[in-house]
Amino acid sequence: MTSATPEAAAVPEGAVSDATASTPEQPPTESRLLDAIDEARAAAVELAGADAIGDHEEVYGEDQHAATHFFAAHQPGYRGWRWAVTVAACDSDSPITVSEAALLPGPDALVAPAWVPWQQRVRAGDLGVGDLLPADPDDQRLVPGYLKSEDPAVEEVAHEVGLGRPKVLSSIGRDEATERWREGSRGPRADMAKAAPASCVTCGFFLPLAGALRAAFGVCANEFAPADGAVVHAEYGCGAHSDVEPDPGPVAPIAELVYDDGVDLETSASQ
Repeated sequence: MTSATPEAAAVPEGAVSDATASTPEQPPTESRLLDAIDEARAAAVELAGADAIGDHEEVYGEDQHAATHFFAAHQPGYRGWRWAVTVAACDSDSPITVSEAALLPGPDALVAPAWVPWQQRVRAGDLGVGDLLPADPDDQRLVPGYLKSEDPAVEEVAHEVGLGRPKVLSSIGRDEATERWREGSRGPRADMAKAAPASCVTCGFFLPLAGALRAAFGVCANEFAPADGAVVHAEYGCGAHSDVEPDPGPVAPIAELVYDDGVDLETSASQ
């Protein structure tokens, strides 16, 4: 008897609880294998102990000569997991043997999230001082500098092989960037933009980007603005717009003066 890991033996889809059922794509499983609950339980008990093995939940016919029995697992921390024991026989005259036993997640098991490669887990702001983040060789956001980028400003420096930058932004990369900036905290839908007296496109501190993005994006050059040095959408805005006029009124509201001249004062009885 051998023990398998969850990666080595996955729970088959379409497992059936009816001991006589079989799928159309496979020959019917020998009934004695489907009925071999005691043999399968004994193998699970030998591996994990009697206290760890719960009720028999279902059986799945692997093929004519093998079947997998599933038992509820009572291990602490393994809610919804099941013990899977595969029994087999070469023919109708051969004894039933145990092929493998493994602890596998059931349909409602609590399992760890799917593993994500490191390069896919990196998010904006994760890169620190001294960190290196190489671009993927197949990154669709970049194209060789000698290819058309559909951006006139780029074509001026990358029109010949070997001149200009080795890689330039592709149309896909440019579209992704513009969508991200437009929907971000410096876009027209930001709360700051909704409360601003005017848009960045009319601000004297607005420096338009070069090339195809010039009409929609620029960089804020106002050191007192919250977006100083950041890419902003032309329809973004803040209270530091260059055309904001100072309010001549008082900084704090002053209560109306009240004079008590001519007010009749009543004399207290104690006086």
